[in-house]
Amino acid sequence: MIPTAKIYSDDPATGYGESSVSKRILALFLANVGKVVTREQIQKAATNPETGLIPENWHQRLSELRTDSGYTILAKRDWPELAASEYVMPSTDRRATAAKRVMPKPKTWAEVLKRAGNCCQWREDGQPCGLRAGDIDPIGGGTVRLTADHTTPHSINPAADPDDPNAWQALCARHQVTKKNYWDSTTGKMNILGILQNANRQQKEEALQFLLTYFGMATRPKE
Repeated sequence: MIPTAKIYSDDPATGYGESSVSKRILALFLANVGKVVTREQIQKAATNPETGLIPENWHQRLSELRTDSGYTILAKRDWPELAASEYVMPSTDRRATAAKRVMPKPKTWAEVLKRAGNCCQWREDGQPCGLRAGDIDPIGGGTVRLTADHTTPHSINPAADPDDPNAWQALCARHQVTKKNYWDSTTGKMNILGILQNANRQQKEEALQFLLTYFGMATRPKE
């Protein structure tokens, strides 16, 4: 999964004329399998060929190639040799993805947004996200757009009732991706590797110490 050597792409990342941001970013990675591409290269490839503008949602489209399309794209959290804003697709292999999603009806979605106060409902460590539609995401960047999410993971119940507001919640794009990283879309079980990849270094160290203890192995000395 992790390349044996860190090799940088020399792709100028210009001339990608595919019809969507996702397709242009994917074309860049497919042309540079096993090579490191940078944020700047991705932004150039994602640039609208007609307007010359860099789409503000390029980072979300990159995340969706992992979560929705099943591609493995490594970042620093996955391979410490990478610097921030460096990425690599080690192979073109794809994971299985879940079936097509049912969406709430417009009236149902309006009730969900009203209940949510037009804010992202994601909670982590007891703290709500609270970003409102139209805000600028201080972490992911770009304008916040709230979208419908199953309160029960899609992989467990793909046929959520489109008329039932209690079957849905409003999430911002960043936390849609976070939730997908927590749940394996094909099994409905916790995505342990995804969770560990999203953890910071200290949390990874704590998980490692737990596993070493669990398996009766020597405790790893702290660096």
